[in-house]
Amino acid sequence: MRITLAQISPKLNRTNLEDILKTINSVKNDSDIIVFPELSLSGYMLQDKLTEDAWYEAELDELRELSKDIDIVIRLALREEKHFRNTALYFSKGELLSKHYKVHLPNYGMFEEARYFEAGNVFESFLVKDKRVSMVVCEDLWHKNVRHDLMEQNPDIIIALVSSPARGFSDGGLEIEDKWLEIIKTVSRECSSTLIFVNRVGFEDGLGFWGGSCIVDSNAKILHQLPHYEVVVKTFEI
Repeated sequence: MRITLAQISPKLNRTNLEDILKTINSVKNDSDIIVFPELSLSGYMLQDKLTEDAWYEAELDELRELSKDIDIVIRLALREEKHFRNTALYFSKGELLSKHYKVHLPNYGMFEEARYFEAGNVFESFLVKDKRVSMVVCEDLWHKNVRHDLMEQNPDIIIALVSSPARGFSDGGLEIEDKWLEIIKTVSRECSSTLIFVNRVGFEDGLGFWGGSCIVDSNAKILHQLPHYEVVVKTFEI
């Protein structure tokens, strides 16, 4: 399987779709799946802009069409009737194969997601060819009950879409990265799954995102990892 990690720097507006389509077109002949970070269609710090910049599912037909050539995993602010949800979508073969609403919405410190989004309440898995896949979003993985749910789903592949700001700088490195690596290695080992972790880069309203996207195997070994702070779109064979 050829997996493309799209470690991008989304803008805080709706112009991201054009750039994302260009990125997908640039790799669709050489990859089986491309994975984007959390809220890659709209930027992270939406706050009151949510009512203007959230997307309806019907506006994503270009992604649906491109998925005839390559599977696409993307995260966006989705408008559904009166609700807004932080949502992961998996497009494959011209269809929306799966939709996951972020369950654990952070509401502390710099994070205010629970103020703007409606939470989901279900973790599911779905089949892609002969592989069982589960999707999670950022804060979801920090909760032990989620790991239990994932083990029950028994996925071959876990896809984690993340917008993690850089914090905890020290001489030994970035403390938030150390914590994330501890979590994803634990989850991959407990679930005996390959884990695809895609974090964004760039700056928004004083927050800087660190990247470091990676692929971890079922033995908690990091197979591939992208650099910090750089926009990188790269395909790996696993």
